[in-house]
Amino acid sequence: MDLSENLKNIKIRIENAASRVGRDPNTIRLIAVTKEADVESIERIIELGVKDLAENYAQQLLAKYQTLRQATWHFIGRIQTNKIRHIVPICEYIHSVCRKDELVQIDRIANKYGKVQKVLIEVNISQEQTKSGVQGSELQEILEFGSSMRNIKIVGLMTMAPFTDDFQQIRSIFRELRKLRDLHQLQHPELVHLSMGMTNDFEIAIEEGATMVRIGRAIFKGE
Repeated sequence: MDLSENLKNIKIRIENAASRVGRDPNTIRLIAVTKEADVESIERIIELGVKDLAENYAQQLLAKYQTLRQATWHFIGRIQTNKIRHIVPICEYIHSVCRKDELVQIDRIANKYGKVQKVLIEVNISQEQTKSGVQGSELQEILEFGSSMRNIKIVGLMTMAPFTDDFQQIRSIFRELRKLRDLHQLQHPELVHLSMGMTNDFEIAIEEGATMVRIGRAIFKGE
């Protein structure tokens, strides 16, 4: 597997998607999702200039961090509150926050480590029962709750689109997240990031305003 060629192709696709809507591709953060990758492959993409890595599970995050401390780590999986003590010391960003008890735990652990933890609130735009995330109508309440905490900074919103070939449906979900961000940014100006888009839909996400795209298969498997 030619990781160099895979990355080159992804960067071209990011640039092309950005140019279609008049965006600067440098404002889009490529996050490599490492859940199915071995350490050797991850080390190689770091050598090739990828600075941001993401994991879905706390156990895998801990294991990989031991040998990959030079990266900026993101946690993007479903949060178990008893694992937050492992996530906070390692990750610069936690993308998948959607409950008040998670915010309370993150704030407590971040305070212990003397850090301000950057988090994104996950919104279940598609309203799929299998996906976690707050509803759009609940967003204001959780933003206000999190903003009152000293060791948390809510810096954006995250969502996942359904795995479907209906690209208009995917686009409408990403567009709705951007509208929510723009609406709440008036009261919460630190709400900058939109974490949306994966291997199968990241170009649509970029066209709709994504600032962070989470890509695994296209990097490590060339899909």
